[in-house]
Amino acid sequence: MQTIWLTGAEWLAVLRIGLGLWWLESWRHKDKKGWFERGTGIAWAKSVADKHRWSFVQGGFTAVVAPRPKLMAYIVVYAELALGLGLTVGLLTPVALVGGLLLNLLYLVLMIHDWAEQGQNAMMALISLVALFAMSWQAWSLDNLWGLFL
Repeated sequence: MQTIWLTGAEWLAVLRIGLGLWWLESWRHKDKKGWFERGTGIAWAKSVADKHRWSFVQGGFTAVVAPRPKLMAYIVVYAELALGLGLTVGLLTPVALVGGLLLNLLYLVLMIHDWAEQGQNAMMALISLVALFAMSWQAWSLDNLWGLFL
């Protein structure tokens, strides 16, 4: 692969790191006190699921999230932090990419009515796929440094 400045592996690392920073920004701007103490994040997700055009979304929310809102708030918030850190430093990169892809697909389905959210989650999912199948941990990553996922 010919490139103008960096190697192909380094450009993929740039893509991976950018995705990691995107997840970190998603974590940073969340009102953690609201999510953990007042349940605002899960309450908002419930309001979206309740009026969703696909009934399985409301059913899934009712079965999985509603019985354990505090736990789910912690899972969502700290999953975004873990994904951001893992992708930025390249630690357990394939695991983080698959986890991020699944979370983005979940967000995409939940927010099917919101074009802005759909675009963001679709782009993040696409970047995750490219970064995963192109093995973006081959440069500038702890995985590469430690010889993981060769």
